[in-house]
Amino acid sequence: MRHWLLFPLCALLAACAGPQPLTGPPEHLFDDALFAAPSERVDDRDVLEVSDAMRRYLRHPQVDAQLRKKGPQRGLLEALYTTGELKLDYDARTTRNAAQAFDERAGNCLSLVLMTAAFAKELGLEVSYRSAYLEQTVSRSGSLLLRSGHVNVTLDRRMAHPRFATEEAMTVDFLPPAELKGLRTREIGEHTVVAMYMNNRAVEALVARRLDDAYAWAREAVRHDPQFLGSLNTLGVVYLRRGALPQATEVFGHVLQRDAENLTALANLATAYARQGRIEESAQARQHLARLETERPLHHFNLGLAAMKQRDFGAAREQFSREIDLTDYPDAHYWLGIAEYALGDVEQARRHMARAIEASTSQEDRDLYAAKLDWIQARNRR
Repeated sequence: MRHWLLFPLCALLAACAGPQPLTGPPEHLFDDALFAAPSERVDDRDVLEVSDAMRRYLRHPQVDAQLRKKGPQRGLLEALYTTGELKLDYDARTTRNAAQAFDERAGNCLSLVLMTAAFAKELGLEVSYRSAYLEQTVSRSGSLLLRSGHVNVTLDRRMAHPRFATEEAMTVDFLPPAELKGLRTREIGEHTVVAMYMNNRAVEALVARRLDDAYAWAREAVRHDPQFLGSLNTLGVVYLRRGALPQATEVFGHVLQRDAENLTALANLATAYARQGRIEESAQARQHLARLETERPLHHFNLGLAAMKQRDFGAAREQFSREIDLTDYPDAHYWLGIAEYALGDVEQARRHMARAIEASTSQEDRDLYAAKLDWIQARNRR
């Protein structure tokens, strides 16, 4: 499953590397007076709650028979993902809790992990999670860059439960096998997974410019797992968007106390300093960042866009191709297709538009890419 670690072009949010243990939530970093009450319910109890509809699904004769015949681990996974009964749609735009994903038959990878875990716990299975950071997986939403992390879920029998005595543990992973190869993971607790969910909701609220909601979700994510620095970075960006620069500076400084080489917090801190007129401190932070950071996210993609504006399609093709080699970013395939078409290579234009559709995690983007592919094919038939 993927969870979002959001970072604006000038203000970044991301997970931490090797944080030190915290004794409790850093309440001094919260400033509720700057924000109104959220427009939606923010409660950690909702994240993995099993609804009555989910329980009825487990009692359905066909599903129950499958659980009895194949065992709860395999039977559950086949009922959810193999038989196609649920007809789940992948939707990366919204992070749903377990019950919402089931009710709407849609969700991103994190939502599907939560739904799977909730069902498994209802069946009495042990559930564990492992997380990895995907360095090259980035996307863009307006002025925000989104870098994704990854979590999978393992279903195991309870030692004391005789019904499960013959089954082995099974891991559910929503990444393609090629992306899993060589991926180093670490075990995380369920409290961290819940914090990741809340952080996703905060990021989505930020993208939608709902700052009050973003603050509420980020605050609760931090309270739920103070060691997950991604949500602290999100909290700092919320303060930046609200114009609360001293609060943002304090949050990013707090992150750097826990992880001195956190590139996201360092870039954010440089931005916060600059907006306060603390130019020398901002320059020092950016110099430190430059020493630590090999290359900015989507560097070649942005150079490609600049070349497209200058109608230098050859240079654009080169930059988009380099970005694809690094990230396989769907938008880079889309723009490379446009550049290839402008250069007269229709076959390459088709190929990259098709890859953009395949790699996209948003139905809205897939529709856009498909429309452009149809346009290219229609023009070429004339």
